[in-house]
Amino acid sequence: MIGLFLAEQIKPWLHPEETLDRIHGQGGLTYLAHPCDRFRASFTPERIIELAPGVDIIETYNPWARPADNQLAAELCQELRKVAATGSDAHSPPELGLSWMEIEEYEGPADFLDKLRQARHVVTELSGTQQRA
Repeated sequence: MIGLFLAEQIKPWLHPEETLDRIHGQGGLTYLAHPCDRFRASFTPERIIELAPGVDIIETYNPWARPADNQLAAELCQELRKVAATGSDAHSPPELGLSWMEIEEYEGPADFLDKLRQARHVVTELSGTQQRA
């Protein structure tokens, strides 16, 4: 779980609902990074649905996650009518530069969320082929 546009640090290991509330309490946005990744401490689909009222953005692609996990995250994002994001972070050197988003300039959290809805998701497969959405 990631908080965007925060002014103060939020201590780790709080219950997810409390973390979401504290992020929104600062006027920030909440972002679930590779939430269905089975290799990490992620949420079950049922838990994501429970947390959905407090979630702003769901990452629907991360090069670290398995394709099935990315697909499940994308389906949940669409079902829950959340804003989708493509992760650009790398967890190992071969993942560097495989995916990113192209977004217009923005001012503040609300504008960021609006612009993110229209952003371009770029995914470069290991073969070098780019997919754009």
